[in-house]
Amino acid sequence: MKNIHFTGIGGAGMAPLAELTLAQNVSVTGSDEVDSAKIRKLRALGAQVFTEHRAENLPDDTELLVYSSAVGEDNCERKKAAKLNIPQMRRGAYLAEVAKSYRRCVSVTGTHGKSSITAALVTILRACGFDPGFIIGAEVSNLPSCAAGNGDIFVTEADESDGTHTLLCNHLAVVPNIEDDHEWSLGGAAVLEGNFRKVAENSEKLLYYSSPKCDELLSTHADKTVLKDIPSKFAGLSGFQAANARIAAEAAVILGCEREAAYKAAENYPQVARRMTLHKECGNLTVIEDYAHHPTEVRSALELLRANYPEHHLRVLFQPHRFARLEKYFDEFAEVLKLADSVFIAPVFAAWCETGTTGAAELAKAVGGTEVYGTYKEQSDRVKSSLPEGKTVIAVLGAGDVNKTIEFM
Repeated sequence: MKNIHFTGIGGAGMAPLAELTLAQNVSVTGSDEVDSAKIRKLRALGAQVFTEHRAENLPDDTELLVYSSAVGEDNCERKKAAKLNIPQMRRGAYLAEVAKSYRRCVSVTGTHGKSSITAALVTILRACGFDPGFIIGAEVSNLPSCAAGNGDIFVTEADESDGTHTLLCNHLAVVPNIEDDHEWSLGGAAVLEGNFRKVAENSEKLLYYSSPKCDELLSTHADKTVLKDIPSKFAGLSGFQAANARIAAEAAVILGCEREAAYKAAENYPQVARRMTLHKECGNLTVIEDYAHHPTEVRSALELLRANYPEHHLRVLFQPHRFARLEKYFDEFAEVLKLADSVFIAPVFAAWCETGTTGAAELAKAVGGTEVYGTYKEQSDRVKSSLPEGKTVIAVLGAGDVNKTIEFM
């Protein structure tokens, strides 16, 4: 193909996919609702990107329209594509097509840790002399979000939220964990579980941590490597970061790295944006951000912060991500947030214009915390008010726009 259009091109998964398409000497056009650093980078690389959705954005000679899962059929660009009989493909389906051009596809799927494990695996492979192609759905220090590689190994995150992880034909699938997150968008737990079984069927090799759900869904695979124990320490790391690094190192060994070299390379665990990111350390105040937006992730983040900052007051600013997730896990969120010393709840990030009846006020009441609202500065000022004497860690947790409060911390 010579001309591909991306609707929703600025998304975390769309932008690197568009960049990789440009690297294959394909003409790229696209659109998104707002400008961003990702879009500016794509423009610099030669893409023509518009900052609003309009039918006229779509060139008549487009051979394929790739769209984000957040873009519905009523989108004006998709309507024009349908009128012109231009084929349309969801992001995950197009990713699967791109992966077919490589000899060995490695997909990292599961409920938690996909971006970090993908980045760690790429880091280890590069340190061991490999030149993988890859796509990472987050910004990473000292690593681009994508690269074409030499055509042998292709490492990618594989998203379970829309079921497109079932479309990849894998040499190796890495599945660190499976929980029932996103079942509301797929049609129930049975569909979600069936999808993970399909991932296993589509994979020559399988690597996963043993857990009740992973063992139930994946244990019949003929060529599996099962890690029995989730480490609390590995490669100089602790908590969930140690677990991420260990499974990435084991994946690298399966792909041909020497074990000693892979384990050594894992010590250079990459800093992925919004994953245990240190933003400020001044006097008695430390500000750290994490992408945690599921009860398991929140618990893991708080336990790691407790271990790393044992003498600190732990104050959390948490933003629920999606009303559906908050309502499904309300009791779990209320329980796990009580691990902090003080809790503030930001307005729900309503992805894809979702609505709900349970919000920040209800969660704050259940936790015994405080609801914050208003501008990002107003939310930040409220969180910083009445800080206790001594050392304090403010943990900003969530996958939405709560990170915009950090510049005012």
